[in-house]
Amino acid sequence: MIPDIRNFDELAQRFRWNIPSRYNIGVDVTDKWARLEPQRPAIIEAQAGGAVRTITFGGLSESSNRLANALRARGVSRGDRVGILLPQCHQVTVAHAAVYKLGAIAVPLALLFGDDALAYRLNDSGARALIGTGSGARKAQALRHQAPALETIVSIDGGDGGILDFDKLIADASPEFTAVDTTPDDPAMMIYTSGTTGNPKGALHGHRVLLGHLPGIQVPHEFFPQPGDLMWTPADWAWAGGLLNAMLPSLHFGVPVVARAAEKFDPDAALDLMARLRVRNAFFPPTALRMLRTVENPRAKYKLTLRTLGSAGEALGVEPYEWAKRELGLPINEYYGQTECNLVLGSCAALGVSKAGFIGKAMPGHTVAILRADGTVCAPDELGQIAVRRPDPVMFLEYWNRPEATREKFVGDWMTTGDQGVMDDEGYVRFVGRDDDVITSSGYRIGPGEIEDCLLRHPAIANAAVVGKKDSLRTEIVKAFVVLRPGFSASDALVADIQSFVREKLAAYEYPREIAFVEALPLTTSGKVIRRLLRA
Repeated sequence: MIPDIRNFDELAQRFRWNIPSRYNIGVDVTDKWARLEPQRPAIIEAQAGGAVRTITFGGLSESSNRLANALRARGVSRGDRVGILLPQCHQVTVAHAAVYKLGAIAVPLALLFGDDALAYRLNDSGARALIGTGSGARKAQALRHQAPALETIVSIDGGDGGILDFDKLIADASPEFTAVDTTPDDPAMMIYTSGTTGNPKGALHGHRVLLGHLPGIQVPHEFFPQPGDLMWTPADWAWAGGLLNAMLPSLHFGVPVVARAAEKFDPDAALDLMARLRVRNAFFPPTALRMLRTVENPRAKYKLTLRTLGSAGEALGVEPYEWAKRELGLPINEYYGQTECNLVLGSCAALGVSKAGFIGKAMPGHTVAILRADGTVCAPDELGQIAVRRPDPVMFLEYWNRPEATREKFVGDWMTTGDQGVMDDEGYVRFVGRDDDVITSSGYRIGPGEIEDCLLRHPAIANAAVVGKKDSLRTEIVKAFVVLRPGFSASDALVADIQSFVREKLAAYEYPREIAFVEALPLTTSGKVIRRLLRA
């Protein structure tokens, strides 16, 4: 989609959207390539024990047609919601493509959801069908009384007691299916916000959302695709990051995607996988990158062939950025967005757009500004709220059944993000923190990201999160929750050393007056720190 122009400012100036009048994601990511090259690899499944299974675009196209026919026979039609409760596997892509071809709405769901979280989303979305693992399907079946619209439950691990067998459904259905004729604005998927604050909301997206992501993939992944590219992310494909920052855009371009089902992120296993399968492009949430830092001499230990490395989901910070250049030999191209409007800011070292501590600049096709509370645009280096101007093809249609929340998201034509940031005079944006994460202490406004990044430079600290704690004298004080590296133990002396370290590198008002040592930080399913739990 982007022209081959190797100057960022000229590229951004000359970029134009080309959104067709009729468009369907399912047809795009399966049928398009199946017609051209049916044997072209699409999904590379890394299975237990080191085995690898390759699923072709032809296979994805046929299987998704069969599943669409099977779901239609069970009453699923245009506009119906279908839950997808699966780990990384080829069936995720089959399910998504089938739902899109039906004109229905895919609702990605994370396997880590407990009963309450799953029941809330099934009920709120009014999901009519669900496709899951055996355990996920059984969990959904037990929650049917809380999700009265749920009629059909399918398991990829076999049928049992009212749960239908995925493989049998496909085998018994016709391989011929004519996709519903959809426009770019017709609803395609509904991704629930991560819920770091309050109940999650269903962000409804049209089919155009995939096309809207393409510049934000192509630029940070340095003119993606290139010959030999192969994409992998440890991020759950139920999250916008895994689904729209990796899997679907790669398939749009005909680039194969590695699928690896893993309940827990293991940094050595991740590096081994990338070396073994010769992964060329990777997307890592910052939390996972911080865990990679615990592996000593990764380039000597693993023969990596990475061409590009992207990160998004939280502020990356300077320390992981410098670590990757030093230890992996390539820069991290950071990018930014939200479930509601993703990949609107980014970096591209190949074009000279890369600055430690900053996300990057507005990606081609997007207009991003920093706004004051009254909706006016901030001056350079003035703290305000990150906002994106509509219309924008990557922007959500609405919050599901929440018209008031949808209206509140906008100030005029600006979609507000709830994220505080600053833009310098070159157009680089630095993320400061969520509106409710910014700490007010003794009159100072303190973003947690800078302190967390500083803490990560301390040799004893593997991970850290910072919140404000109410204080009668200072309004709030800075409190840090710290995960230690192996070989270090909590002590008063270590607390004092960490406090001194931050005070010397940042400022006296920014150092954590309290430090709590924890085994792990509370994370959303997308790997973001749930600071409200730390504040509580």
